[in-house]
This record gives sequence, structure tokens and C-alpha cells, in this order.
Amino acid sequence: MKKVLFVCSQNRLRSPTAEQVFSTRSDIEVASAGTNNDAETPLTAELVAWADIIFVMEKEHRNKLQRRFKKHLKARLVCLDIPDDYEFMDPALVRLLEHKVGRLLP
Repeated sequence: MKKVLFVCSQNRLRSPTAEQVFSTRSDIEVASAGTNNDAETPLTAELVAWADIIFVMEKEHRNKLQRRFKKHLKARLVCLDIPDDYEFMDPALVRLLEHKVGRLLP
């Protein structure tokens, strides 16, 4: 089973939405975290090492992840280019995630 990690800044809007959207799939395990120290679930080396594929919302998240967790990063890293313009479970965000992520998962 593939382990999928979604990452944004605060882990309050985009990555928790992605986690919830894809949590119903039986063929993957999902988690989410944030790159900021005050995130709801801060990104850790253990989470990075756990993941088979990591989806970040912006290039800034990819850069922080690569800088902080380089030695733990074995997963495929994908930047979705989704700006911080959405509320939690915003229907437009859900559609965007389904379109961008759905085609990259097994």
C-alpha cells in the first residue's frame, strides 16, 4: 500500500483537505503536515521517511522540505502549485486536488 503525504504551510486548509479527500481510498494511506513550526501537525523527519510520495502545495514547501529533511527524503516529491486561496474543503479546492493528484496515484 502506498503512503501519501500532503504538505502545506500551516496544515489547516489545503493539506488537511487533501488528506480528507483521499482518505476514503482503500489502496493508499494518507497523512498531512505543515512546514511551519506552528502548524497543526508539523512536518517531521519520521513523516518524510514514512511517505512513498509527497505532494506539496507550493514550491516554497518543496524547498523547505528538501532543505530540512534531505537525508530522510526517499519519496517521490510532487509540487501541485496550489496557492493558499482556499478554505478547508472548498469545492473548488477539492476539484483541483482530484484533478492534479488523482492522475498521479496508482
